[in-house]
Amino acid sequence: MKTITSYKGFDADMKCRGFQFKVGETYTHKGDVKACESGFHACEYPLDVFRYYAPATSQFAEVEQSGDIAKHTDDSKVASSVLTIKAKIDLAGMIKAAIDYTFSRSKPEGETATGERGAASATGCRGAASATGMSGAASATGERGAASATGWSGAASATGCRGAASATGWSGAASATGVRGAASATGDRGAASATGERGAASATGDRGAASATGDRGAASATGYAGRVMGTKGNALFLVERDENWNIIAVGAAIVGKKGIKPNVWYTLKAGKFVEVK
Repeated sequence: MKTITSYKGFDADMKCRGFQFKVGETYTHKGDVKACESGFHACEYPLDVFRYYAPATSQFAEVEQSGDIAKHTDDSKVASSVLTIKAKIDLAGMIKAAIDYTFSRSKPEGETATGERGAASATGCRGAASATGMSGAASATGERGAASATGWSGAASATGCRGAASATGWSGAASATGVRGAASATGDRGAASATGERGAASATGDRGAASATGDRGAASATGYAGRVMGTKGNALFLVERDENWNIIAVGAAIVGKKGIKPNVWYTLKAGKFVEVK
């Protein structure tokens, strides 16, 4: 029986369309399977999930799909009769999975890639990688590497000392790993993750999510329904806007002080930090 590894989004309670899911469980759909209509749905390309579940208010998981299979024509959405929830996955994991997915299905074009699902990789001291186009992926590894992905659902990853990753466009995702890494995602539902000492993550746009993990990290989310998370000692920054995008409140906090918990997502409501359940 054919098995597909894919990625699924849920609401904050790990429900999808009111149906409760749990990690480790397998679910079977009885009846016809048709993409966008019936069966269990997930996406092979991780960032396609952000089209349906915003990173700021959702949970995500790696899943396996099998049985009857039906694929969507507009993106990588797959409907199946059997679905197994393998493991929860955070923003950094979704970004890494997106880059792995693109590189596994693309012909690398050196340090610059242009076109649908182009992949660019730069390795070494001060390497730079840029991918432009739909679902492009850019990865830079080494000291002061820089990775930039521009376009719909682009993914950028920079690994090493002072790496910088930037993803611009709808559902872009950026991840920076290492000392003083910086990750920035700009656009609707962007996700930014910085891991390591003094990392900085910034998400700008509607429902962006920013996560900073490590010593002295900082996470900032600007836009409607943005959320931030950090480890103890990290700085968190949030901007709250109304339905017309007017700024109505700003907030800053230090994880571990004044009731702000480590590894917990927060959003700003009425000028106060509120846990995202």
